[in-house]
Amino acid sequence: MTDFKSLIAADKGQKARTIQILDTGNFEDWLKGQGESIREIVKAYRFVANPDSYLLLPVIGKAKDGKSEQGDFTIVAGVAKSGQLDSWSLAKLGGRLPEGTYRLDGASAKDALFGWLIPQHEFDRYKKLPDRQGPSVLLVTDEISQVEEAVRQAEATALVRDLVNTPAADMGPDKLEDIVDKLSAKHGGDLKVTRGDTLEEHFPMIYGVGKAAMRAHAPRLIELKWGKADHPKIAIIGKGVTFDSGGLSMKSPAGMLIMKKDMGGAAHAIALAKLIMEANLPVQLHLLVPAVENSVDGHALRPGDILNSRKGLTVEITNTDAEGRLVLGDALTLAGEQEPELMIDFATLTGAARVALGPDLPAMFCDDREMANGLLAAGDEENDPLWQMPLWSGYDARLKSTIADCVNSAPGSFAGCITAALFLKKFAPKNMSWAHFDTYAWRAASKPGRPKGGEALGLRASWRYLKDRYGS
Repeated sequence: MTDFKSLIAADKGQKARTIQILDTGNFEDWLKGQGESIREIVKAYRFVANPDSYLLLPVIGKAKDGKSEQGDFTIVAGVAKSGQLDSWSLAKLGGRLPEGTYRLDGASAKDALFGWLIPQHEFDRYKKLPDRQGPSVLLVTDEISQVEEAVRQAEATALVRDLVNTPAADMGPDKLEDIVDKLSAKHGGDLKVTRGDTLEEHFPMIYGVGKAAMRAHAPRLIELKWGKADHPKIAIIGKGVTFDSGGLSMKSPAGMLIMKKDMGGAAHAIALAKLIMEANLPVQLHLLVPAVENSVDGHALRPGDILNSRKGLTVEITNTDAEGRLVLGDALTLAGEQEPELMIDFATLTGAARVALGPDLPAMFCDDREMANGLLAAGDEENDPLWQMPLWSGYDARLKSTIADCVNSAPGSFAGCITAALFLKKFAPKNMSWAHFDTYAWRAASKPGRPKGGEALGLRASWRYLKDRYGS
């Protein structure tokens, strides 16, 4: 893991390169104040301070102390609003500037530290990447109190990305268990794992999905409990389908290509648990990760099969590729039995959510208006946007079965993410604050600070909400 702490340092007046933050509104005034040679360079590079643009300029003359500045160049960087930096304002710089030490000129970095840090992390487990010159360190003054939080968020985001990027051969249910085990040991939590055939009696839907991969990748329910008994209980649940072939309702080769990411919900839940424990948030945490591989063999779940569930509802299987909601259903039931005051689940659940909202916006479902508004506001504050979708009971009828209590997948293609969320609602306890995130956990195209591959979407929003709700 990248040593994010080393990428921010206290400003004690040490030598550093200067970064001047501009926007299109103040660019012309800045340019008029420059010497002719600088104006010619800016014009040659067609720099106009658009967001996510920057330019290295030579230092002409001497610094205020009479000495040349480090490296004899400064940086001008374009952002959306020079007086209002956000999480991603410095993302273009953090991963691109040459090795060295930098300070912002006349701007506060306190809201932009995360974007400086996260681009300097790269996934290099399987490929030797071009050698970087070294870290880019940002000097800060009054932002010191924000550094620890930015580092925690960067570490959690990097964890999600790394877990999702890791192929299923190296990220099976056993590996997810190892990761949660180490997290539990580090923070003094209690770990419980229900594996293999033992699942059949207590968690029949988890068992039903995972039994086809029993020999090679035994399914399991991973639970971590942490916190003091007199603190409010919360439950965080993550879909841990480590590879999704679709089962007998098999995906196409193209559809399977990135299905290593189907444990992205588990990655988010684990990272959120890490944030909670590292910040010592005053809650009783119950982390649940149903970890399975949706595979095919003679024991595979078939369309038309009827599954029992921990809640006692029977489910007719109409699509074995709608497996994530099954494993989550048993986990939600168990979490509800502990009577937490709040539950959040994360899942790479439906393609329908992506059709509706695209790859960048997690679909958020929540009937608790206060909680929903809090999550949406937290997403806005952290530049980790969410979009609320309706848990509209009018579509409940689409989940009816003639021979069981319900089907696992509604017929047709209409409102697919809504009917999936309504299926989960059957297993979430009534009259309890519960939010469901249907997140993509993947980035198909790169943006500054956000490379192609595994991505945390909704993680920082949910963490901000919990911190605001339970933090001091």
